Amino acid sequence: MDDVGPMSAAPASSEPRLKPPADRFVSRYPETHFDALLVVAFGGPEGLDDVMPFLENVTRGRGVPQARLEEVAHHYGLFDGTSPINEQNRELIRALQVVLDERDVALPIYFGNRNWRPYLTDVIAEMHKDGIERSLALFTTAYSSYSSCRQYRENLYDAQVACGPDAPEILKLRAFYNHPGFVEANASRLEDAMAGLSGSRRTNAHVVFTAHSIPSAMAATCSYAAQLEETAQLVAKAIDHDRFELVYQSRSGSPHVPWLEPDVCDHLRTLSQAGVKDVVLSPVGFLSDHIEVLFDLDIKAREVANDVGIELRRASAVGTHPLFVATLADLVEERLAPENGVRAALGAHGPGPDICGANCCLPGNGQASPWDVPA
Repeated sequence: MDDVGPMSAAPASSEPRLKPPADRFVSRYPETHFDALLVVAFGGPEGLDDVMPFLENVTRGRGVPQARLEEVAHHYGLFDGTSPINEQNRELIRALQVVLDERDVALPIYFGNRNWRPYLTDVIAEMHKDGIERSLALFTTAYSSYSSCRQYRENLYDAQVACGPDAPEILKLRAFYNHPGFVEANASRLEDAMAGLSGSRRTNAHVVFTAHSIPSAMAATCSYAAQLEETAQLVAKAIDHDRFELVYQSRSGSPHVPWLEPDVCDHLRTLSQAGVKDVVLSPVGFLSDHIEVLFDLDIKAREVANDVGIELRRASAVGTHPLFVATLADLVEERLAPENGVRAALGAHGPGPDICGANCCLPGNGQASPWDVPA
């Protein structure tokens, strides 16, 4: 942590110091002055009584029919109304705190959600009360899109405005889809899932990488699909396997609106028709095994696989894999000491920018979020 104090006041301006999204502001501090890390996540219910209020938060203002909310509430009911996402994020925070302490990086870690407790507005107010001036933010996604990046930045800005003119400055860590540690952690999880396959079964097995689908119009405004393609290629290369595809899951919203395809269940049927007998799913688009992974892959996709005669295995998401936790610590350290450089990104695109472009990851189709209702 840089302990340099505030710089002299910025020149007087008719513009507010804080401007949307959250990383647009007239900074009061040196570039490397950070005194906290904020983990920013989607959130999820932690009991049956939370499910409907949570879904109403997610879908507020979007006109989602009550029947659809009740359908998705049933998905949560299969897991006693508890999404594991909050506890998985707490586990990640605990693991990351250990690594940062080992590296003598003295940053307290805060945790805030978009859609459920602890809410970002409450957490930023807490940070302000604790005297936090300038925080890094870790978004719990490796990829860039409106919903996985820009919308969180807008959420943070709204929380800063609610906090007041002296709210902490917040700058997100860069996208890390091609960071070597993230790729290696996914490859390790995939190798574990493939351990029961040997000889020709392993050679002929298809690895199916999955990610959350988004509307095609939204995908056209960002690098989401290209980043996922690169990660899939890098992970497949790391395990020396050339039979793989990238597919999508968890689409929602109107069936008349095009979303990224193919759907994972449709793809399993296609593979079966081609004679494929072994498939290993890798939820490379997700960081943890939360409800969308558990329901869409472990229940829905497995039902389809059983119906069409495919033996299905699933790799775990990176979760708290030591290589992934180390990746996050790398991202923090490179912002605190940029003179030390960054750990080289794999693939063709290089490391992402620290500060997003002014017009990156726009909604595309005008929707506030691609997750009309989480599955």
